[in-house]
Amino acid sequence: MSAHCCDHDTPDTHTLQNPARYRRVLWIALLVNAAMFLVELGAGFSSGSLSLLADAIDFAGDALNYGVSLAVLASALAWRARAAMLKAFSMMGFGLYVLGSALWAVWNGRVPDAPTMGVVALLALLSNLSVAWLLYAFREGDANMRSVWLCTRNDAIGNVAVFLAALGVFGTDTAWPDLLVASLMAGLALHGGWQVLRQARGELGSVHAHGDRYDHHGHAH
Repeated sequence: MSAHCCDHDTPDTHTLQNPARYRRVLWIALLVNAAMFLVELGAGFSSGSLSLLADAIDFAGDALNYGVSLAVLASALAWRARAAMLKAFSMMGFGLYVLGSALWAVWNGRVPDAPTMGVVALLALLSNLSVAWLLYAFREGDANMRSVWLCTRNDAIGNVAVFLAALGVFGTDTAWPDLLVASLMAGLALHGGWQVLRQARGELGSVHAHGDRYDHHGHAH
């Protein structure tokens, strides 16, 4: 990931040009992520794949994140920044959970079913690419909007990694590719969460320093 994508600390440099369209996109993203959570949860348990289960938890977290984004879309900058901080902590919490699960699976896991992993990973990738395409126009907004884009981008990267893990499990007949990918996904969540948290803290600091000078579209009063 490039560090350049975090250089957006001034809250009035970007405005939401089409809030109605953004709201519709968030609803679509929420429904897609909720559906994929159910699909991957079932597939993860049936196949024994930690990376699929990790991805399922990620889909659930993203569905919640889109719901939070919808709830605060018309709120003041300070509340949107606080919501972004909440989502950042959830991303980092997910990363820590997956790392712990991977360590446990080193001694207690079983070899997952590679064909199930591959098929479900491709379905998840198509879902996330569709959502990422819809969200692409809004990727340079405030911390709350940025966290939505980062979640979707990281998910697509994770889906590719899960598919590669399926190939690795198929070729080696071991669980190590699955565990390595689960750890990679945890690293993405920790890194992305830290990026969002840093920007949100900057926006809150700006609000505290200058007062509530911005309306819910980011315009200065």
